[in-house]
Amino acid sequence: MRRARRGAARGGCPRMPPRQREPRRGPGGPARPAPPAATRPAALALVTLLSFASRFHRLREPPHVCWDETHFGKMGSYYINRTFFFDVHPPLGKMLIGLAGYLSGYDGTFPFQKPGDRYEQHNYIGMRGFCAFLGSCLVPFAYLTVLELSKSLPAALLTAFILIFDTGCITLSQYILLDPILMFFLMGAVLSMVKCNSCADRPFSVSWWFWLSLTGVSLAGAMGVKFVGLFVVLLVGLNTIYDLWDLLGNLSLSLVMFGKHLLARVLCLIVLPLALYMAMFAVHFAVLNRSGPGDGFFSSAFQSQLIGNNLHNVSVPEHLAYGSVVTMKNLRMAGGYLHSHWHLYPEGVGARQQQVTAYLHKDLNNLWIIKKHDSDTADLSDPSSPVEFVRHGDIIRLEHKETSRNLHSHQHEAPLTRKHFQVTGYGINGTGDSNDFWRIEVVGRKSGTLIKVLRSQVRLTHVATGCMLGSSGKTLPKWGWEQVEVTCTPYLKETPNSLWNFEDHINPKLPNISLDVLKPSFAEILLESHMVMIRGNSGLKPKDNEVTSKPWHWPINYQGLRFSGVNETDYRVYLLGNPVIWWLNLVTIGLYLLITVCTAVALKRGVQLTSELKELSRVVLCAGGQITLGWLLHYLPFFMMGRVLYFHHYFPAMLFSSMLTGITWDALLKFCAGFLSPSTTARKVYGGGFLALILLILYSFYLFHPLSYGMVGPMASNPSSPMAGLRWMDSWEF
Repeated sequence: MRRARRGAARGGCPRMPPRQREPRRGPGGPARPAPPAATRPAALALVTLLSFASRFHRLREPPHVCWDETHFGKMGSYYINRTFFFDVHPPLGKMLIGLAGYLSGYDGTFPFQKPGDRYEQHNYIGMRGFCAFLGSCLVPFAYLTVLELSKSLPAALLTAFILIFDTGCITLSQYILLDPILMFFLMGAVLSMVKCNSCADRPFSVSWWFWLSLTGVSLAGAMGVKFVGLFVVLLVGLNTIYDLWDLLGNLSLSLVMFGKHLLARVLCLIVLPLALYMAMFAVHFAVLNRSGPGDGFFSSAFQSQLIGNNLHNVSVPEHLAYGSVVTMKNLRMAGGYLHSHWHLYPEGVGARQQQVTAYLHKDLNNLWIIKKHDSDTADLSDPSSPVEFVRHGDIIRLEHKETSRNLHSHQHEAPLTRKHFQVTGYGINGTGDSNDFWRIEVVGRKSGTLIKVLRSQVRLTHVATGCMLGSSGKTLPKWGWEQVEVTCTPYLKETPNSLWNFEDHINPKLPNISLDVLKPSFAEILLESHMVMIRGNSGLKPKDNEVTSKPWHWPINYQGLRFSGVNETDYRVYLLGNPVIWWLNLVTIGLYLLITVCTAVALKRGVQLTSELKELSRVVLCAGGQITLGWLLHYLPFFMMGRVLYFHHYFPAMLFSSMLTGITWDALLKFCAGFLSPSTTARKVYGGGFLALILLILYSFYLFHPLSYGMVGPMASNPSSPMAGLRWMDSWEF
């Protein structure tokens, strides 16, 4: 009874021990034996062979950089050269690309500057081949998942053919991208979860432990490639919660045994993935130990650990003192250094005083002298003057070293950010007025706390107006040398925009300490890297002339992406799903929802269903329930995202919709054939319907395969183009 209840909760599909399963019913009603055991390995071998052939065909073409190979190929080179960089995604995908390039003989010297750059003698095929290999594995993974859920070989084959001959899946697998790597781990997690569920009657067996552990490994891999791997974590988490709830309701199961089940899942699905995930970052930081283009996104303390960075192996005084010469770095991502120069704000932009900005590069105009607010600070060269440390809560002045003007604010509006106050340089030789006074405060510290170089996060509150010094992140016009706007915000929120740390520190009266003393721990680096990635993700905006899309565009295949080429003479590759497949998937989702609603209404009203309808609803709801949940989890969250979105973000969800199509149409054909007799006629109808779907998929692939494998010559709008007549939607740009 308990096993039947478990299956019913998963979509009305009771489970039976393998030796007790009844023969499955085929079209026409009579019992039909399962396909011979030999046909399943043969079918798996066939779909795997076709998948690899379709992904590796013309892999070298085009021999130049395509689309986001610019980013991820370059990042693979950074790993080979051990150069630190910043990306909005976790590191596993790029590390694997770099490893594939290294093992295949690529030396990491190709610059990957822009799409269209020719690879020439550089060995790029190893990195493309690695991505194509993982993309090819998606087909057998989906085949095995559907076979396990539906116990139907035709459903599994239909799913496999859909993915093999989808032009979008082929294109996305053939280039140096993160998507095939992400989808490999995603489908690995789904397959492992389904296989583990099938071992529910053999808990703690070798196979049960294997699939449970492999699920955890796959979850770590998915999260380690992109944060959207969280969606498959949610899918597995919901499945696990149901399992535990079901076990808890089993009165024959002791609490000790339930505790073992709980501990096993905690170890394999929480502890193991977290350990692997953190290990990825440990390797990431160990390999990328040289200064590179990603330094400026991270804190000064982190930068001090990178070979070649100006803070590496530097000795500076640890605590700030009056009279010290310092630089201040804003903590927002790419916030820059507090900076001033002789140029004034133009007429009509606040007060016509000296500009204060944030500058992303090292410069003498970033230097400031810390002074007391009510008296001048003694000359640093005078050895007799005592040292007095700056403490949390002190009121200070900051004098710009190069121009001798004080950091100043007043109630004039900032240049770009409305309702913020302007920040300027004011005074002569350090003499100004009370609008030069700032209260320095260390985040999370008590009054009197000393201020540490690099480590202390501080805010500067303007005494006269109560606003806080910050960087808006907006770029000033040419009169501001296209540097970053600095304002004084009256909205007193502790955000990275209004937090600073001291980086350079010069004071000959104080003893220097090595910055190794201030080395951040692995936990601090891990937390900082995630904060930077999350901020970077949320701040992603479209580039000029870039094709973006909206989530509602994706299921209808509304618009594709140019991977290569823009005119008749170019070798053009265009990311677009096979239209017949994508629209069939869309229809299937509607059919599935209709079957679900009708079944629920019929059961609620006590309607007696025919045996064929019962079989249809049982198979579709049972096997399709988890698949539909996976589709929803990988699609709906994008409607709530504020970051820029692209067409390729839908492909993980497309994997689930394709599996649902295979399951649903197989069940529908069986249902339709079930009204016919004799059984030979029913089987012909079923086989004919199945063959018609396969031929439709193959013919549409024949029509649209140039999208994946390359087009040369006139555009589709030209009657002489080989793609003429195939531009079925005006939004398609091939």
